[in-house]
Amino acid sequence: MLKPLLFVSAVVLFGITVSFAAGPTPQDATPPTASGPKNPVRPTERSQARAKEIYAVDCAICHGDTGDGKTDLARDMQLKIDDWTDSKTLAAKSDGDLFSVIRNGKDKMPPEGAGRAKDDEVWNLIIYIRNMSKGQPAATPSVTN
Repeated sequence: MLKPLLFVSAVVLFGITVSFAAGPTPQDATPPTASGPKNPVRPTERSQARAKEIYAVDCAICHGDTGDGKTDLARDMQLKIDDWTDSKTLAAKSDGDLFSVIRNGKDKMPPEGAGRAKDDEVWNLIIYIRNMSKGQPAATPSVTN
């Protein structure tokens, strides 16, 4: 009779310990007002190289190497992904909005947890994404008959 009680107590104690040790949730890392804050970081060659690494590992599979959103996975999952090579695509989105989407996810896009990328890295990732449209011709809408 004593063994099941000890086992249950150990499981409960372990669960409480793990929940406190897990650290902040992605929501905790979100700025107070998602659309309000401006990007607080200044990009450096090193920080943009790190942003490129994060993008290649966590973003490119759906958004594409160039950010055009035309990937096999996006097509197979029937995802409508913005074309970041077109400068008009991100024009109406603030850095705070992008931060919120990256941290919290959106629709089928998973969140970029604080354990995978620090806040400064996410802010640099936003700069990296915004630079995808520089030097690119604006995307032309496809015409279907």
